[in-house]
Amino acid sequence: MAPTLYYCDPSCPSRGALLTAHSVPAAKVALKSISLFNKEHLTPEFIKINPQHTVPVLTDGDLTICDSHVISTYLVEKYAPDDSLYPKDLKARTLVDQRLYFDAATLFPKIRGICFPVLFRGKTTVDADLKEGIHDGLSFLEKYLEGKPWVAGDKMTIADFACVASVTSVVELKFDMSKYPNVNAWLSRCEKEIPGYAEFNDKGAKQLGNAVLSKLQPNQI
Repeated sequence: MAPTLYYCDPSCPSRGALLTAHSVPAAKVALKSISLFNKEHLTPEFIKINPQHTVPVLTDGDLTICDSHVISTYLVEKYAPDDSLYPKDLKARTLVDQRLYFDAATLFPKIRGICFPVLFRGKTTVDADLKEGIHDGLSFLEKYLEGKPWVAGDKMTIADFACVASVTSVVELKFDMSKYPNVNAWLSRCEKEIPGYAEFNDKGAKQLGNAVLSKLQPNQI
């Protein structure tokens, strides 16, 4: 039986995992959409799969993985024909891991800190410290990309999939990106070169941006 990926298009982590699944066609991942807005992640059936009731989730036989970054490393390790997206060389892999953890611990939490209260708690404003946190994350990424075409060096990896899902959400929230030329050049590169970018990332990023902005008071970002 093929692996199944449970996902929600607007979700940043879901989009990172979707880009990986699309880039590893040998995995033949079946896709199952879960609507967070319709609370499908809170059904008894889904909670049985993932007690944390988060997306994405990958099931592969008797294995269940509930973290997007681990889903990506697993799919590449088990199904990819080579290690180009997640290198086996220790130094190269360590850099990819660091960028994955940077997304998990810095980029995505700052975005979630803005989006979750607006989408699910009725908040209509964005606190100044949350906006500052977004720019802190972008500033770090700007440094990582100095002289490098990709976030972990000279080659596209799953770290780019994770980070671009987060950063494009920032773009769709209409944050000022003018101070980050390296990030902007990398975003253009991702759009052109990441397989399935329009279908598996851009569409969902726009959905997230529209949903959040529609609930915010004017001039909050």
